[in-house]
Amino acid sequence: MALHDSATSINVGKHYLVRRNDDLWHLAEVLHTRFNDTAHLLEYYVHYKGFNRRLDQWVPRDWIKNSRIDNSEKKWEQNDMNKNKDLLNHSDSRITRSQNPRHNEINHVPMSNAEMDPITPAFEKEHEAITKIKYINFVQLGMYEIDTWYFSPFPEEYQKESKIWICEYCLKYSKLEKTFKYHMSQCIWRQPPGVEVYHKGSLSIWEVDSSQHKLYCQNLCLLAKLFIDHKTLFFDVEPFLFYILCKIDRFGAHLVGYFSKEKDSPDCHNVSCILTMPPFQKHGYGKLLIAFSYELSKLEGLVAGPETPLSDLGKVSYRSYWSWTLLEILKNACGSLSLEDLSAITSITQMDIISTLQSMNMVKYWKYQYVICVTHKMVEQLISSKQYKPPTYILDRSAIKWTPKR
Repeated sequence: MALHDSATSINVGKHYLVRRNDDLWHLAEVLHTRFNDTAHLLEYYVHYKGFNRRLDQWVPRDWIKNSRIDNSEKKWEQNDMNKNKDLLNHSDSRITRSQNPRHNEINHVPMSNAEMDPITPAFEKEHEAITKIKYINFVQLGMYEIDTWYFSPFPEEYQKESKIWICEYCLKYSKLEKTFKYHMSQCIWRQPPGVEVYHKGSLSIWEVDSSQHKLYCQNLCLLAKLFIDHKTLFFDVEPFLFYILCKIDRFGAHLVGYFSKEKDSPDCHNVSCILTMPPFQKHGYGKLLIAFSYELSKLEGLVAGPETPLSDLGKVSYRSYWSWTLLEILKNACGSLSLEDLSAITSITQMDIISTLQSMNMVKYWKYQYVICVTHKMVEQLISSKQYKPPTYILDRSAIKWTPKR
């Protein structure tokens, strides 16, 4: 339904030049309007043409030029897209803001290609319709004000709020800063609930059973959905265990990231959903969580892998972890190793091993089977290249305090 604001002549469904946080004007489609009760102003939800929809945002009226852009005006649009390419090439994959003066960066991460089946197109279309409007622009979590990326099904009364506040310890959310500050003065939590299953230096991982701490896990899913588009999170969290990575200081355990895992996975998935919070991305925490998930699989005696499809950021992290893990084994190998050997040592599935070795030109398909073709010189050259970097954080197996549940 096309809405019309006679005072501003801004029409939902039409295209305008809209200013972004980078202070440049971009072609955008107005998707929705709302009155922000907190800021006492009318806001417009816009999608910037040519950019991933995680950059969609609510903007005030003075960020929109009066003249409507007709879709037939391709010349301006193409020139604008060419300018945007330069911005995209220099962008970071993270959109995070601390309490320092505000800044933002444009980035473009294309949607991952799901392994399609007859049901997937209809499901994707329904999912896109439900999640089209991202109501919350920012979330305050600890010392970080973070730009959100996607829709999350917070209660309806939060759909008029541009920013919400979340306690970084118990994950209770508030739509008013004064409510949040009062909560913080009363909250006695300083770490996740559950059991600490890993501790090394300032980093710890907590196992949280959703059947025992349901509200915490539901709130974690709501928070995570602000940064995850390829998963649909439900309030039925009880089939899952959650592993929460924290940085410890004298104030408490600060949320860095997490992964969830089915308690009983018929498909042997050791990760259902994984996320590093935007302020901590590109620092090696994601690969630490991945390494921990595989160590749990080793302790369970399972060959496992993540639930697919992975996001593009997830693909990068997993491929990096798989590559380095396999190179380290091949570097120290005495004699030849089969795919079965590598899978047994690492708990990585043979298909993930094959795809990773193919990316490094280390496997051939011969006589209806895959054969590893590698020399120590090839391994040393790859390890010495800048493409394959050692992980920032090496998981210490002796620091794991976890036993399989029988």
